[in-house]
Amino acid sequence: MKVVTSIAELQSLIATLRAEGQTIGLVPTMGALHEGHASLVRRSVAENDTTIVSIFLNPTQFNDPKDLERYPRTLDSDCALLNECGAQIAFAPTPLEVYPEPDTRTFSYPPTDSVMEGARRPGHFNGVCQIVSKLFMYTQPDRAYFGEKDYQQIAVIKAMVQDYRNGRHDDILIAGKPADTSWAQTLTIVPCPVIREDNGLARSSRNTLLTPEEHDIAPHIYRILQESKTQGLSVDDTCQWAIDQINAIPGLEVEYYSIVDGDTLADVHSWDEAESIVGCITVYCGHTPIRLIDHTRYK
Repeated sequence: MKVVTSIAELQSLIATLRAEGQTIGLVPTMGALHEGHASLVRRSVAENDTTIVSIFLNPTQFNDPKDLERYPRTLDSDCALLNECGAQIAFAPTPLEVYPEPDTRTFSYPPTDSVMEGARRPGHFNGVCQIVSKLFMYTQPDRAYFGEKDYQQIAVIKAMVQDYRNGRHDDILIAGKPADTSWAQTLTIVPCPVIREDNGLARSSRNTLLTPEEHDIAPHIYRILQESKTQGLSVDDTCQWAIDQINAIPGLEVEYYSIVDGDTLADVHSWDEAESIVGCITVYCGHTPIRLIDHTRYK
């Protein structure tokens, strides 16, 4: 596997791959890789000629500097895992390489990006769209793979791709040249199932920050979400039941639980209101505390 740190070198490699007629899969990550990431990489390797994995801790999507500071950084072990999974290229640029000057582009897709995480982390999804659009422009992938644990993020990225497909964004300069946005016309976003530990806890880079005691209580989040499906309650009462059950466990505190349309992410108040209904939750775990997200599908 080749580790690349510059955009120019990456694009030179991609030009060669395209000249050879190869298909390209992209797995965007922020590093601190685990089995959830590995599952995305293996799927990309199976479905594409070349798999590129980006490892970039994107500063523009963190509205809390302390959260950015304590995010795990494990580049050497990340590259070892990617090599085992069969990835051909790891792209690990510096922040200055990606942002030689401030990115002032704005993206807005309400209600998809204005509820839940969007309401509580101002600027987060704008930062996500900034970096993911740049990665798409760098790599021109045929397919891009994202884990469904970040359910809302996938919905926002799909909206952004459609925006580019409709020609609603101005080009930016990449390595001093106008960016190629043709990727939007052919790119397929591939959502991949959540990978869980044996106890049900969704695998996350943040799990490494949990103490053993916190790791023992965190699985109750998903257990209670699953049990909420069997209560026979209304949407609003199901939501409140899950919140009360989780908050009753010492060391867990719900920031929000929203039961939403699985496509638009707008709140629903009846089980018949949408064809797809998903419950999305964020819970603080422990004394630090560590912010954990998860979701469950009701239909």
